[in-house]
Order: sequence, then structure tokens, then C-alpha cells
Amino acid sequence: MARKRYAVVGTGSRAERHIHAIAVEHADTCELVAFADVNKTRMAVHNARLVELGVEPVPEYDADDFLKMLEEQRVDAVVVTTVDKHHVTYIVEALDAGREVVTEKPMTTDVPSAGKIMDAVHRNDGNVTVTFNYRYNPIHEQVKKLLADGAVGEIGSVHFEWLLDTRHGADYFRRWHRDKQNSGGLMVHKATHHFDLLNWWVGSIPAVVYAHGRLFFYGEENGKRHGYYKPYDRVHGNPEAADDPFAMRLEENDWLRKLYLDAEHEDGYHRDQNPFAPGVSIEDDMSVIVRYASGANLTYHLTAYSPWEGYRLMVNGSKGRLELEVCENSWVSSQNPTVHGVNANPEEGWAKLTVQRLFERREEIPLEYDRDGHGGADKRMVGALYGEAGQDDPLGRRATHRDGALSLLTGFAANRSFETGEPVRVVDVLDLR
Repeated sequence: MARKRYAVVGTGSRAERHIHAIAVEHADTCELVAFADVNKTRMAVHNARLVELGVEPVPEYDADDFLKMLEEQRVDAVVVTTVDKHHVTYIVEALDAGREVVTEKPMTTDVPSAGKIMDAVHRNDGNVTVTFNYRYNPIHEQVKKLLADGAVGEIGSVHFEWLLDTRHGADYFRRWHRDKQNSGGLMVHKATHHFDLLNWWVGSIPAVVYAHGRLFFYGEENGKRHGYYKPYDRVHGNPEAADDPFAMRLEENDWLRKLYLDAEHEDGYHRDQNPFAPGVSIEDDMSVIVRYASGANLTYHLTAYSPWEGYRLMVNGSKGRLELEVCENSWVSSQNPTVHGVNANPEEGWAKLTVQRLFERREEIPLEYDRDGHGGADKRMVGALYGEAGQDDPLGRRATHRDGALSLLTGFAANRSFETGEPVRVVDVLDLR
């Protein structure tokens, strides 16, 4: 059987997990045939890594030659790992060219782009997979099984709190994500993970959203008010950043240095911006209330400046309550410039899952807890995406374009509610019926 031919568009750090999976881990079923990017240096870095791994380098294309690449390299499927706002361009062009698509989350960043993708899927009978790796986390799978099996009965309400620490959270304010036009803000770029998990766990879709969000901690004004501001725009080459606890030094991580510091002469992109410098247009403290079509209610909060990182989930049902607490790292010891999700943080972490049925004692559920690769999710996800076809998926972990759109609906509606101060019906944002 012929191997499926993959091309990757967008060769930043997020691409590495897909490239390694296709070219090395699952080379018996997949073949990596090309890269496309606006930055030649970054493509060359990934090709050099392939050579180190004993894999032949692949042809490199300028992003403007994307369609040419599809034809010349007889591409079957495209992996989209670009800046979020550009996802729509490559997804639609690939679908119109008759190719399959695997895209990083979020599927896109705004309502018009989501509509374009949905239209392209329908007119081409296309296939889009959104890489919601959190569905493949063993702990999240355990929660899904418990809820689907009726451990708490009919779900009445959910509370979900996610805490990003001052290493991971700050990173969104150092990079292109800090501009809402690029990322849709954390309600879209980050929380789409969480809203997808909630849709999956609850087994329903959002109906009405009310939200409040603000930029409280990061940005120039807040940095000055809270005493964290230092007068530099980016870390590299600036002595003002020498003693800044928020400074990330790219030269201390060989991979990030090669991908970004050594590549910035081509596109001017600075990966190490000051999170308290001017230009931040996204929120860092957000509260959301959602009513699902099933009638269940959600309260959700995202904080991007916590001293520790992790999340808490509470599900109340007609037969009991489920509680999950995951501490990914208990404090921030340094701005260690690792690629988030690839390596475990150096600080300690833990996870605890309990179910308490009415009139019974609380039961602690044994967990398979792995701190590497998003809790072990990444390896499991790429195995399902790029491994042998026809694998069983009883939990419905593989996410489609519709799942991608449904996760975005909550974020889109929340952003609109931020602006209007009013509740938003999701069908008034994007009607998927």
C-alpha cells in the first residue's frame, strides 16, 4: 500500500511534532515530501534536523508557491502549522485542490474565516482534522469515559478553571499571539482547547455565551502599575533585560535559537519580546458563562499570570459530582526557554480525580499520569493521525472541521460579549445548523 504523501506549511516550533511523527515515527505509513514557509532559514533548520535523524531532506517552497508545491510533489495531505490568522488560506486552497488537511488548533481566528472553511469543506466534500491533542490525554480520556458511562448522571453544571503561569502565560505576550489580529486572543488561540474538551465531555454544543475579559497584568500600563515594567522591546541584545524575571533568552535553547534568533533577519520576527512592552491587544484575565443546548451550564475562567500552572474541573450531575485537579508545575523557578509541551517542566506536579455519588463516600480514580508531551497526549495523537488507518476510536477523539468550528463558537461569542457587554447567542455568530 502506498504511503500517504504529506507537506507541512509553516515551520515554526509547532511543526516539529508533526514532522517527526510523519518522517520518523510513522514512516511506514507516511512520507514527508515538502515544506512551505515565508522563512527559508526555518525550513533549512527542520531539514537539518531530518538529516541528523537519518532522513532525506525535503524540497523547500516559498509560501507563495503553495499550490505549485501541491502539484509538483503530488501531495495527498497538508499539515497547517502557520500563524493562526493564515490557517484559512492554506486550508481552503488545499481543499479546493482536492487535498486532505490536518490543521493545528485553532482552526482559524474569526467568523468570516470559519465560514470560508466550512464552505470549502462542503463544496469539496473535504476532510479536515483539527489537532486537539488534549482529547488524547489519558486523564481526559478517563473523564470522558466516566461521564459517558453516567458516573454523575445527567450533567447539570460544570466549572472549569485554567491557570497559565508566568512562564507559559507570559509567552503568549512575547510572541505574535499578543496581537489579536494574529491569534483571536486567548479565547480563541488557547481556550479553543478547553472549549473543545468541554463540548466533548458534556456531549453538547454551546447555545448562549456571556463573558468578561480584560488586560490586567501584561502590557506597558499594567507593567508600570504593578512594578514589572522595564524599558526594552525584546530581550536579545538589551542590557535592560539582564535581571528581568520575565525575560526569555533564546540563545540558551539551541533549537529556539536556530528557529527564531538565527532566522529573524529574513522576516524581522522577534520571538523574545517584552510582555510589558507596548502592542499587547489580547486579554489575560477572562470569565465566561455558557448555556449548552442540553441545558447544562458552564462557568469558565482563564488566568494567564498565575504563580502555578494547571486546571480544575468540577462536574455536577443528577447522581453525583466529579472533580479533577491537575498541577502541571507547582511554581515557576525560571524562564527556562523550553518549547511548551515537548518537555516536562522542572518543577513538581500532580493530578487527582475523584467521583462522589449521592449518599456515598468519595472515590479516588487511579490515573495514568504523564508529564511529557501535554500529559502523554501528543504521542498518542500523532499515532492516531499518522499511524495505520482504521484504528478504533470509541471515544471519538479525532476532531473534524465541525468540532473545530464548535470549539471556536464559544471563543468568538465570548470576544463579542467582551465588546458589547451582552449575552450572545452562538447561532447569531455562526449558524452551524
